[in-house]
Amino acid sequence: MGKIKTPDWVLKGKEKKPAKKKVGKTYKIRKCPKCGSLDVAVVLGYKEGKGKGEWECKKCKWNGKNVNEEEVSEEKFLEMMEQK
Repeated sequence: MGKIKTPDWVLKGKEKKPAKKKVGKTYKIRKCPKCGSLDVAVVLGYKEGKGKGEWECKKCKWNGKNVNEEEVSEEKFLEMMEQK
């Protein structure tokens, strides 16, 4: 019995397309769904460090789990911080 040859597709592997690299940094911004304020913070549970997964708006006192998240470029992030 002769040796078994490994198929070419196993040796070559699957060809992957190069991933597109993002230019510059991106920042995640969280906004209140009710008033649109950027002043949103995580609500901690009764034990410090044990979060409940809820968010609270400091401006309108909204509480909930569905906070709006956006990814913005570094330029837009700096503009938003200057306005604040």
